[in-house]
Amino acid sequence: MRKNYKVITGAVIVGSILLNIFFDLFEFEGFLPSAMLYVSLISGAIGATILIVKENLLVYVAKRGFEAFVTMFVIATATFLLLRFLPGGPFDTEKALPPEIKANVEAKYNLNAPLIEQYGLYISGLLRGDLGQSYKYIGRSVTEIIAQAMPATFKLGFYALLIAFIIGVPLGVIAAYKHNTWVDNLAMAGAISGVALPNFLVGAILILIFALYFRVLPAALWESPTHYILPVLTLGLRPISIIARLTRSSVLDVIRSDYIRTAWAKGLGEKVVLFKHVLRNSLIPVLSISGPLIANVMSGSFVIEVIFAVPGMGRHLVQSVNNRDYPLILGLTLLYSVVLIFANLIVDLLYSIVDPRIKLA
Repeated sequence: MRKNYKVITGAVIVGSILLNIFFDLFEFEGFLPSAMLYVSLISGAIGATILIVKENLLVYVAKRGFEAFVTMFVIATATFLLLRFLPGGPFDTEKALPPEIKANVEAKYNLNAPLIEQYGLYISGLLRGDLGQSYKYIGRSVTEIIAQAMPATFKLGFYALLIAFIIGVPLGVIAAYKHNTWVDNLAMAGAISGVALPNFLVGAILILIFALYFRVLPAALWESPTHYILPVLTLGLRPISIIARLTRSSVLDVIRSDYIRTAWAKGLGEKVVLFKHVLRNSLIPVLSISGPLIANVMSGSFVIEVIFAVPGMGRHLVQSVNNRDYPLILGLTLLYSVVLIFANLIVDLLYSIVDPRIKLA
């Protein structure tokens, strides 16, 4: 029963995710794709709840939830104070506003109030779920801007991480299995290049080759699955390289273990030994790097979204910093922080699935 609920829950979650990918890539419209998105979210929530209850992790998750709340409070406070103490303001432009107009604008957004009062208004609004109004986009709330831009950023990061694991893990296993051969050397040379090359250079090279020279892919925008290819490849190259190198190193450590020699001695086939015994026990370091890797992908998406004109949150964050749009900067910073904290929690919960010997208390 212990294994059955994990298999069934995992199958439902993976199946719903695959259906969402199918609907997205083949550009289906209508009720069903939206319904499948809700099914994915609900199934993921149910699966996480079942795992938490079955593994007796309620106290652990509650503790992590409290830590996450404290972390978010510290991030919100630090970001708020940093923005207020930086020189300049959101309405300081090259052409100075008349003092009367500037005073009225600052009064509208409570910028003329004492700092402690501004902070209290911000925290109280945050507790109500109100991120405030944007200074740059007049009449639009930060929540509305984020809701409009989040799908593009989510898709970009999700597909980049997806190809990173799909390509990086098998590549690392093959390189380890073919240790010290030309396959291993070629794979690791590519991995080192992928880590060393900056995203903006990779993006420029891909645009030059596939968009300008061969003219087979669009150079920018985010209008169809064809437009996904170059940004996703550019963003995913570094994670692919990191995962491949880490998987190779981990597999080499595991494959020399006594229980792997025993498996070979029993006459088990290569596929069984590699993918059932070696790979599963090699995934712990890969899972450990997944949290920081998500941070790497999210921060790298800023540059990618600017290069490929992707209408995502990264572009808004860059513009909001230039415009000193305090509410938008704070809202986007908190959202990225929530994603990273949640991703680290999911990675910790997955430990007990990949390796039953690990117990979270």
